[in-house]
Amino acid sequence: MRFRHPDGSTVHLAYCTNVHPAETLDGVLAQLREHCEPVRRRLGRDRLGIGLWLAKDAAHALVTDPSALRGLRNELDRRGLEVVTLNGFPYEGFGAEEVKYRVYRPDWADPERLDHTTALARVLAGLLPDDITEGTISTLPLAWRTVYDDARAEKAHAALLTLGERLDALAELTGRSIRVGLEPEPGCVVETTGDALAPLTAIAHHRIGICVDTCHLATSFEDPHTALDALATARVPIVKSQLSAALHAEHPHRPEVRAALAAFDEPRFLHQTRTTTPADLRGTDDLGEALEAGTLPDAAPWRAHFHVPLHAAPAAPLTSTLPVLKAALARLVGGPHPLTRHLEVETYTWQALPPDLRPRGRAQLADGIAAELTLARDLLTDLGLKELP
Repeated sequence: MRFRHPDGSTVHLAYCTNVHPAETLDGVLAQLREHCEPVRRRLGRDRLGIGLWLAKDAAHALVTDPSALRGLRNELDRRGLEVVTLNGFPYEGFGAEEVKYRVYRPDWADPERLDHTTALARVLAGLLPDDITEGTISTLPLAWRTVYDDARAEKAHAALLTLGERLDALAELTGRSIRVGLEPEPGCVVETTGDALAPLTAIAHHRIGICVDTCHLATSFEDPHTALDALATARVPIVKSQLSAALHAEHPHRPEVRAALAAFDEPRFLHQTRTTTPADLRGTDDLGEALEAGTLPDAAPWRAHFHVPLHAAPAAPLTSTLPVLKAALARLVGGPHPLTRHLEVETYTWQALPPDLRPRGRAQLADGIAAELTLARDLLTDLGLKELP
């Protein structure tokens, strides 16, 4: 979906396909047919943007076979779909029964991460619509914090510098500018937007910036205006933003609130949980740990890294951080010029919701994704953007 900003620029809205597990190119093609096109039809649009997730095997197949890349591009066109952004964070196995810490491997100190991201950039250059010259990719925020030391930091820094050189060369070769954004996430080396300032200013490459995920922003209790102002002051480019909402518990000391939270403690994904104290931010790596008695202070609200559907906040006594998303979006695209032109709804946890909230089959999932995109569209038009055909 495309929108015209009051300054005349085009802002793109997509939804991320990591909600549909697929490790191979055949699986990606099936996604387009079984999920993405039905969502587009529900929205009544001739064109729908998708933020494509390509696992390593699918990316390899596309970057090594020009005919396969042309075939995917043709299939996108045939189904009324377009791609301007990729989710390059998960490497493989995102649809596995247990993802947890695996999603952070390989990290930016491992050669595989650079190779994979380079492949994604080359693929994206070939998938961009004919009238679009800029694409974006979100990626791992360096590494999970416990495996990072000075030696690995040096390797990661060198890898990102090499990536910048490769993106420059790709732009010269293809005329397509691909930018990559580190996506801060709780528990990682770069947990907050503030953590991103030092490494990104050290790299100082115009094609490498930050991806602001509004669920992660909220989970770490960052104020959107303060965070985005700091990025602007440091001249760190906001490559893209993922529109997502975290799980919020206002009164975690109450037994009924803990019981409600426990329903979201599931085995597939990591649900980092955070709270504030007068001194600092406190947290656990997973929701189950937080729920153990005495582990986490409960005098202030808790937030958990669980991407809940944008249009359907959890039932009381829980809610979502949709207000943080709205505040961030207003700052991102509500000003005289957009701070980013690529927006991506990213609720990958539909099938991880408590059983009574999960969609029953493809049709219900498509309904839910379409409802999320409708909410995002309404927020954008309320900010003065005009939806384009």
